[in-house]
Amino acid sequence: MEDCIFCKIIKGEIPSEKIYENERVLAFLDIAPVNIGHTLVIPKEHYANIFETPEETLTEMLKVTKKVGIAIKTQMRADGVNININNDSAAGQIVFHSHIHIIPRLKDDGFSMWYGKRPYDDGEMSIVANKIIAGL
Repeated sequence: MEDCIFCKIIKGEIPSEKIYENERVLAFLDIAPVNIGHTLVIPKEHYANIFETPEETLTEMLKVTKKVGIAIKTQMRADGVNININNDSAAGQIVFHSHIHIIPRLKDDGFSMWYGKRPYDDGEMSIVANKIIAGL
């Protein structure tokens, strides 16, 4: 896709700090990291989000995410690692090229993944579960 910043990174039109690369996937440092070492794993083919990404590509992305995630946790001396995929604007996706965030976390880094929680009303869990099951 012509205007996609990640496609431009893949083509070498925009510089990046590459962490890992193979024939299908590229991992590079995020230029606006949550924590130092925050890395993105992307497919080299353009897909807007996880729902458009073929399963074999997702499998390769996850293999790379595991490998790079272990290296990040070890080398950055992180206490933990968030692995995150945002899909569509409402979920926080900003760049519409499928990607996985690997974010090193420190015990007292002050970041929170869950800003608010909404409990289910009585009986609502079963209704929601049945809706989701119907879509499978």
